[in-house]
Amino acid sequence: MPASIHPLIEAAALWPARGALIGLDLGTKTIGVAVSDPDRKLATGIETIQRKTFTADAARLLKLSAERNVVGFILGLPINMDGSEGPRAQSTRAFARNFAKLTELAIGLWDERLSTVAVERELIDMDMSRAKRAKVIDEHAAIFILQGALDRLRVLRQASGES
Repeated sequence: MPASIHPLIEAAALWPARGALIGLDLGTKTIGVAVSDPDRKLATGIETIQRKTFTADAARLLKLSAERNVVGFILGLPINMDGSEGPRAQSTRAFARNFAKLTELAIGLWDERLSTVAVERELIDMDMSRAKRAKVIDEHAAIFILQGALDRLRVLRQASGES
């Protein structure tokens, strides 16, 4: 059965209480990949995948998810500043639909507005050269996306009285 695709909060209801999540920053040339710990407190970068074909990219993501026993995926959804969805958001939704056919793990979409801008600023503040930034920006954006989603889920759990 294909995975379901939902906004983050709805997807979280489908994931078990514990288990790692993979966060993705889908670019046109690369995919930044991050993973959480099983308690979903901290996002860590795994790698940046150089995009080839959807089949090859999806196979790599499925391999990474199996190696880390993940229970779900979080895809950064690039919403425009006015809240509308442009071509990049449509491309992300298309990727999610195609990827959902290959896994049963629920996919959550998380608003990633300004994630790359924030990460770029952080890397510049670290005095990282443009060449080095280009190599790590997508992985760091995936960390930023996943950590933001984890933090949001933690706030919601605390508000509902869970630990």
